Amino acid sequence: MEPKWLIAISNGLLSGLALCLVLGAWPVAAIDVRAPAEVIVENGTTGILKCSFRSKEVMSSAATVAWSFRRTGSDDAPSSILYFSLGTAFPVDEYKDRVQFIGDLNKKDASIQLSQAQFSDNGTYFCDVKNPPDIAGRPARTVLRVVLKESLPQDSTAVIVMAVCGAVIGLILIAVVTYLIIRRHHSRHEYEGCTPVESVGSRAPQPRKKVESSLAGSMCSSPSGPVQGPVIYAQLDHSGTKSPNSFHKMEPVVYADIRKN
Repeated sequence: MEPKWLIAISNGLLSGLALCLVLGAWPVAAIDVRAPAEVIVENGTTGILKCSFRSKEVMSSAATVAWSFRRTGSDDAPSSILYFSLGTAFPVDEYKDRVQFIGDLNKKDASIQLSQAQFSDNGTYFCDVKNPPDIAGRPARTVLRVVLKESLPQDSTAVIVMAVCGAVIGLILIAVVTYLIIRRHHSRHEYEGCTPVESVGSRAPQPRKKVESSLAGSMCSSPSGPVQGPVIYAQLDHSGTKSPNSFHKMEPVVYADIRKN
């Protein structure tokens, strides 16, 4: 009859051999878990701690998600806050009313929601996902910062919207100013009258017999002074005789000067 200790050693060897055979037939793969490096939440509001993963295996019912937390400045090991398995979330008593699992493992999402964020929630959160045989992945980590509203960074979407609106308004103002300048330029050309002085200066001198045509060409401007009418001339006879054969000295004089005002 064999001693009991020998029987125990034999059983241990058999169990170890069986475990090696199982692990050899069921290869272990790595799962890739990812999370944002930092999340900023306003004090007293609800924040979302995102976590996603990649697995080469089809999601099984044995997949699990474990979230843990370590406060800022602490050297202690992370403490569990939520465990998800078989479609059910099990938050720790301290976070029972504030932590909720909102992920979907079929969509490779293992995110949680933290309600009523407090300053004591500042720290590092770890997301660990296992999808056998993908169990060798490292947990992803996210640093949570709970701040006052005044310390929140400005939303990038609001900045983009404001920039686009400013650009549109600027283009509209430029278009309006350009339109007014062009319209004023055209109006000046449409209502610009003829300039007799420039016309006279640019044209060659014309004979007196064409004075009437020159005056007609400059009817677009009113005269600067009274216009002198034609001068009528007459000759005076100083001889005092009516003989046709005598030579008489004739002197031209101005008979009348007709002016038009």
